[in-house]
Amino acid sequence: MIDRILPGQSHLQNLHPLFVHFPIAFIYGAALLYFLAWMRASEPLKWPAFWMLLLGALSAAASIATGLYAEPGVMVSLSVRDQLLRNHKHLMLAASVVIGVLTAWALAARPMPTRGRYVFLAGLLAIVCLMAVGADLGGRMVYDYNAGGAACPQPIDFRK
Repeated sequence: MIDRILPGQSHLQNLHPLFVHFPIAFIYGAALLYFLAWMRASEPLKWPAFWMLLLGALSAAASIATGLYAEPGVMVSLSVRDQLLRNHKHLMLAASVVIGVLTAWALAARPMPTRGRYVFLAGLLAIVCLMAVGADLGGRMVYDYNAGGAACPQPIDFRK
């Protein structure tokens, strides 16, 4: 069924790549809007930022779930698994924990916390940094070591 709707999916090893871009877009968008709302003292910008954070948290949960489910079957050599996949997993799990904490905080103090606002904004910055490094590692696995498809023989050993 999914092959009829998304024919390119048949070239993927798993469904994880179909989910990973949503949390990146939503979380980065939420961080940008929260920072703009803070800098401009704009109440109307806080609500879209809040909803983007919620959508980012939900999509991050889906991305983590599909990633953890896919992990055992990713066709990469042990060196790539050790050097890239493990670090990618740990960074993204850490980012997801921070996303969960900040989302719970934003839910409790809708749409943006007033007490501890600088800690909240620093947490958003930390998430963006963790996700950027984690996404870079994921991209390296896909584009340098073919972890996302069947374009070349597997496994490809890790090289610096």
